[in-house]
Amino acid sequence: RDPRDYDAWIDFAKLEESAGDRDRIRDVYERAVAEHPTTAEKDVWRRYIYIWLFYALYEETQARDVDRARQVYGAALDLIPHERFTFGKLWHQYAWFELRQGNVDKARRALGQALGRCPKNSLFRAYINLELELREFDRVRTLYTKHIEFNPANCATWVEFARFESALGEEPRARAVYELAVEQPTLDMPEILWKAFIDFELELGHTDRVRSLYERLLKLTDHVKVWISRAQFELDTQGQEAARSVFEEGDGRLRDVGRKEERLALLEAWRSMESDGGDIESVERRMPTRVRRRRVLDDGSMEEYFDYVFPDDTQGSRFKLLAKAHMWKQTQHSE
Repeated sequence: RDPRDYDAWIDFAKLEESAGDRDRIRDVYERAVAEHPTTAEKDVWRRYIYIWLFYALYEETQARDVDRARQVYGAALDLIPHERFTFGKLWHQYAWFELRQGNVDKARRALGQALGRCPKNSLFRAYINLELELREFDRVRTLYTKHIEFNPANCATWVEFARFESALGEEPRARAVYELAVEQPTLDMPEILWKAFIDFELELGHTDRVRSLYERLLKLTDHVKVWISRAQFELDTQGQEAARSVFEEGDGRLRDVGRKEERLALLEAWRSMESDGGDIESVERRMPTRVRRRRVLDDGSMEEYFDYVFPDDTQGSRFKLLAKAHMWKQTQHSE
């Protein structure tokens, strides 16, 4: 059997734990952790580190030997090649172990050391959660600030920071966080950030701020969901005529950039709104015709696809003229 089959070692240790012989349990764990990985691959090390985690948990929760559990954590942390990678779960579990013993400073020192050696998102979140548990809100702010400095493109962190401030009743602080966030040159998920910002102002009843945010956002994107969301907001706050104006503007913008499928989605949402006592016929006149076309692929083969021809589409008008000419020609032949 492979002496570095770490899953097998874990199963073996759990089997001995069920028997309850402390010396045999420790012997299995010691033999298992002695089989260090011979590769620098993190996936291999991950299974190995799990043995240390189970070992430390056994010492703390079953053997009730706190000093030995601390030694196990220390030995595991000394073994990891931190210059290559680290394991946030190990640092996190060790910090919470110290917190359970009432050693707040040791818990903070552990997570601070982890961030100093190998900063990563999960470690920042673990440290933030620890300070939240302790209700040390100034420390939480400091950690969020450092987390953002480490990864300013991470929208989830910006949103969490703003929601933290909002939960404390610090509306100006929360708004300032959102404003800083949307000004970042690079964001991994900007749609989540903008939605959170809009929802924040909406929950506070600041309709003018919400409208301003939609206007700013629509200068950055023509995504159909944003147009529909803006129209729904106007419908809820100002009525059908205001929503109709947004749909009209969105239809024109999507037409100009040639996004046919998104334009169709917008028109369908518009038609749905007008179906409730509105001018549905005006929307129906804008709806496209679905046509089958063929195109040449890179390898020279032909592919059929469906296209949408809108009444105000130049190509669509040409298509209709050709169709009428074809019908006239057929009529002439039949005569």
